[in-house]
Formats: sequence, C-alpha cells, structure tokens
Amino acid sequence: MVRDQIQSTVAESIHAAASAGELPAVSAAAPEMLRPNRPEHGDYSTNIAMVLAAAVKKETGEKANPRQIAQTIADRIPKNGLIGAVELAGPGFINLRLAESWLQQQVKAIIAAGETFGNIGRGVGQRWQVEYVSANPTGPLHFGGARNAVLGDTISNVLEAAGYEVQREYYVNDAGTQMQLYVETLYARYLQHFGREAEIPEDGYKGPYMVEYAARLAAEHGDRFLAMDGDAALTAIRPLGRAIVLEDLQSELGLIGVKFDRWFSEQSLYDDGGVEDVLSMLSEKGEIVERDGARWFRASRYPKNEKDEVVVRSTGAPTYFASDIAYHYDKFIRRGFDKVINVWAVDHQGHVARMHAVMAALGLDPDRLTILLYNLVKLMRDGQEVKMSKRSGDFLTLREVVEEVGSDAVRFMLLTRGPESSIDFDLDLAVAESNDNPVYYVQYSHARICSILAKATADGVLPAEGLTETDDAVVALLTHPAELALIRKMLELEEQIDLAVEKLSPHNLTHYAMDLARTFTAFYRDCRVVDPDHLEMSHARLLLSLAARTALARVLRLMGMSAPESM
Repeated sequence: MVRDQIQSTVAESIHAAASAGELPAVSAAAPEMLRPNRPEHGDYSTNIAMVLAAAVKKETGEKANPRQIAQTIADRIPKNGLIGAVELAGPGFINLRLAESWLQQQVKAIIAAGETFGNIGRGVGQRWQVEYVSANPTGPLHFGGARNAVLGDTISNVLEAAGYEVQREYYVNDAGTQMQLYVETLYARYLQHFGREAEIPEDGYKGPYMVEYAARLAAEHGDRFLAMDGDAALTAIRPLGRAIVLEDLQSELGLIGVKFDRWFSEQSLYDDGGVEDVLSMLSEKGEIVERDGARWFRASRYPKNEKDEVVVRSTGAPTYFASDIAYHYDKFIRRGFDKVINVWAVDHQGHVARMHAVMAALGLDPDRLTILLYNLVKLMRDGQEVKMSKRSGDFLTLREVVEEVGSDAVRFMLLTRGPESSIDFDLDLAVAESNDNPVYYVQYSHARICSILAKATADGVLPAEGLTETDDAVVALLTHPAELALIRKMLELEEQIDLAVEKLSPHNLTHYAMDLARTFTAFYRDCRVVDPDHLEMSHARLLLSLAARTALARVLRLMGMSAPESM
C-alpha cells in the first residue's frame, strides 16, 4: 500500500540518521502513518519524533527536543518519486505530501488495474473460512437473516481483495429437534394435500410456505408415501424435504448475489462418527466428565465461563453444542483453516466464551476463531416498523423485500453501519430516485461517468477505439485541485480494504463510495471534461473519468452490487 511505502521510507530515514549519529539509538515501534483531518496538512502525518523523544527520556533520562528530531528525520526523507514535500507542524509532527507527478501517473495505473484495483497482499498464503447465514433449514429466509448474508459475503469479498484464500460456508443444521419438526410438518401437509386428516405438530412450522413445499413434494413424487407407515414415510421424506428447503434458500440468497463454496451438513458429523470421536478425545484429556447421568464439557475451567456445558443429555441425546465442537474440530484440525470467522446474531453472544473454551481444550489458539456478532434490523415504512408479510400474513422474507427495493439497495443499506449497531431499513428511502438515497447517488455517479465517456465518443472527442494515450504529458495536465483530490480519493481504496479486514466490518465501504461519488461530482462541476477546443485537456480528464469509473465499479462490486451503465 502507498501508506506502507511511506512508512518504510520514513523508517529508513530514521535508521540512516541514527547510523550517522544524528539521532539517539533508542528502540521505538515503526512510525505510525495517519491521514490528517485537514487536507492542507498533507496526505500523511506521523508523530514518530515525539515517540522517539519519549524513548530517549525513558532510556537515558535526558530530554530531547521532538521538533529537532523531526527536522533531522525530515532532512533524510527523499523528496522525489512518491513523496513531493515534507513539512513540520506543531511540537514535532512530520507531514508528508505525495508528489503531484506521481499522483498524475496513478490515473493510468488505476485504469490498468481494472477489477483488481485496490487489491493488497495482507493475507497472501493464509486460508480463512467465513461461515455465515446458517439459518435452520426449515423454511424461507426471514429478512433479518439478510444482514448476516450481506455481512458475511462482503467480508469474504474484502478478504479476497486483501489476498486471503477464502472459503464461504453455510452450516446446515439438519440434525436435531427443529429439523425433525420440519419433516413432521411437511409430512402432515403432504397428507392434507391428498385429502387425508393430519395434525400439524404442536411446535411445528405453521407458515403457508409449508403447504407449497408439500405440493412440490407431491408433484415430484406423487402419492407413494401414502402407503407407508408414519416412521417409514418420515425417513423417506427427510432428505427430500431437506433438498426442497435448501433449493429455496439457495434461490433466495442468489437474489442478493450470495453463493457458498460449501453447504456443510451437521448430520454428516454424526454419520461419519465425528461427534463421538471428538467427545471421546476430549474425555481422554479430562475436558469432558460424566455427572448426573450426562456428559459435561468443563467450560468453567476457562476464562469468562461460569459453568460447565452439557454435551450429551442423560437421555443419551447429544446437544447442539456437541456438534458445534465437532464442527470446529473439522474446520481447524481436519481442514486446516488458519482462521475461521463465524457470523452470528447478537442473541448468540452467550455462546462466544464457550466456543473459545473449546478452542483452548482442542489445543488451538482461541484467537484463530472470531465470532462476529451483528445487531438486529428493523424494516420501516412511513416511519412505522413493518413486521409481517402483506402476502401471507407471516414473517417478511428476504425475497419479498428484494422484490420491492432490489438487491443493490438491500446490500448497501445493510452495510451502512457496523455489525454492533442496529439498523432501521427505510423501505421508502431505498427506492427513492434522489440524492438522499445513497444507493441511487453512488450508482448514478457510475452511470453518469459511463454517459460522459459515451457522449465523448459520439461527439468525436474520444476516439472510437477508446482512450489509448500513454504519453506522460497527457496526465501531466491534471493539476487542478479538484483533479488531484479525485486521484487522492481513489487511492484511498487500498486503505479502506485494509481497514475493513482489520475491523472485520465493511461498513466503511459505503461511506467511501459516497465520498468518492461526491469527489467526482466536485471535479465534474469545477472542470470542463469534454472541450473540443482543448483535445489534450479533454483526453486527460476523460482518462481521469475512466479511472473514477474503475474505482467506483470496484467498490460497488466489493459490496456485491452492480455498477450500472445507465439509469
């Protein structure tokens, strides 16, 4: 990243000054490079001189003048190529400005990078898994689960942009009580479809979608289950019902561009003996004990866990926690991921400490497992919360919201705040064709650039084969403050990707996209892009516009959104 290059240059200057005896040889961390709040203070700033002065005081007991240290470092920083100017400020801040000539050349570099623009190498050589959504496979996806899907999918996008090898996984909870109730409900609806009397289980799934599922089952398999006894029919229907709901979930998630590399079956952990194997292994290590006829994981031995947790009930039935242990053993030991991110709703926060205890019990570093908790989403219309579907009187599904506002609006709006914050999703704003709607504003900016480039071609200002200039003299014409501000804003994308990975929260991308769109608008307002009387200047600004289109398209696609050419 540009920031890292500047940090390295400053660090080398400090080392050179210390080697020459111009600075005291004291230990200090690498210089931190920050972006000043005010652009007139430069592109980057560091307080390393004050850090070094404090280190001198601590190690030698002598006072050192931070501003004098800053001047010594500044004198050693080369003012060519990347860095154009170095200035001192306040008690010892070093402000650095990127060279104007270097900025101009980045226009061509951005265009050449295309869909890889902004990529960084932070995660090269690391295999990460992101597990998200993982809702019970018992029906359509409630809209509340859409935030999980968008968050996990966008995190996966930025991880890949940062060089990580990423596997996207959906954990299918197809073992246990909820799956059994789903199958029993489906069987009852199937019987009713053929005019038989059948009761829905008391805790079964009463939504109208189960009637549709039963009709699909009947259409594909006829009445062959009617002749079976109840247990045999349930056994036969189970995998078919699972396939129906997974197909439905895949279709719904596909509406917002979410696809998984693997749909991992919880039941498979029982079928291949994985659950019993890991429980036996932990028992041998003394991590699981028998008490009151049940088997308990000794979670209370680990930090933030006040009590032990049941893994096998006194009835002999395993708990969900048992398969959770086996599942994470499979992720880390069997499949060897370097790190795993689980995206969970905030109401699962009580399970975080026990999962970190499991990691320690398995001999793994708990920091390799990150459980990302996200807060709730409220759907709003006319200032009122919307809870129920108009169509079915049941919960509002992801499909219904996408049909109303579109996939791009769903994704953008669900990314506007950090995971820890709740979101009020305004259905009216999401479809408004105005600058108040951030989705519309950002996408319209991209479409506007496409229109500018198309018109330039139609008017003969731009050659039909496109922009082909490679002469440095063309981009060297880009000296207007609005032009340079746009280049600087585009170059921030690397750091935005890095920040999203660091925080595991890609909400900063929405704010960056809006800033980038605003910066382009300011450039277009202040600089005449297409001027037949000044072809070289027009070509330079059209190159800049093409770079801006590249950057906008890149950030939109990182968020899983489309980059429309017309609106």
